[in-house]
Amino acid sequence: MGKNKLQKFADMAGYPHVFEYPYSVAGNVPFEMKGKWNTAFFGNENPIVLELGCGRGEYTVGLGRMFPGKNFIGVDIKGARMWSGAKESLDAGMKNVAFLRTNIEIIDRFFAEDEVSEIWLTFSDPQMKKATKRLTSTYFMERYRRFIKPNGIIHVKTDSNFMFVYTKHMIEENRLPVVLMTEDLYNSGLADSILEIKTCYEQQWLDRGLRIKYIQFLLPQEPELKEPDVEIEPDPYRSYNRSKRT
Repeated sequence: MGKNKLQKFADMAGYPHVFEYPYSVAGNVPFEMKGKWNTAFFGNENPIVLELGCGRGEYTVGLGRMFPGKNFIGVDIKGARMWSGAKESLDAGMKNVAFLRTNIEIIDRFFAEDEVSEIWLTFSDPQMKKATKRLTSTYFMERYRRFIKPNGIIHVKTDSNFMFVYTKHMIEENRLPVVLMTEDLYNSGLADSILEIKTCYEQQWLDRGLRIKYIQFLLPQEPELKEPDVEIEPDPYRSYNRSKRT
């Protein structure tokens, strides 16, 4: 039987590579690592890559193993899930991996201008009812601009057709440069060792016959972003609340 949540939280409180600043305290406690991740924590000048909504941290840890010349930070508010990746990376002695437990709505409080090179959005909640909650919305893109390098890379991997179509419209509306885009990643010929890292839930979705979509695009600093005004057919299943899938 796995550890319970309280024990996992107790473990993470003592992990040297885990930083916990949920919304309830982030406004009152200054984050001293902002602008100093390379020098004060990683001890190098390697590019920093974020996985936002990292869950168990499969991509954070997997990419960390593949690219020792880059630094990876997994971000999520769900500490019990994050514990898996945090423990795995700690046990493996990985020096290029860290985790930040906080609300993504305030992500710009933790990173300084030009401090991040890439962002991964892996199976984010599509938030079909409210655009400003979607991690690929212009609301969030403007926040990412506060700390990502000019033309920084955004990776979006999703099982949600709603999320995929919405993100395509957002990209098209703002003429953002697309590097790769596919509606069926594992039958496209585009999947490589990086994209084939699979989260726990992703494998379940593949087993159920769901197609995995992937978009890689660049985020320039200009011009001002415009939110697309489109109606998108909702997903016929719940992408986020896995227990209610049919």
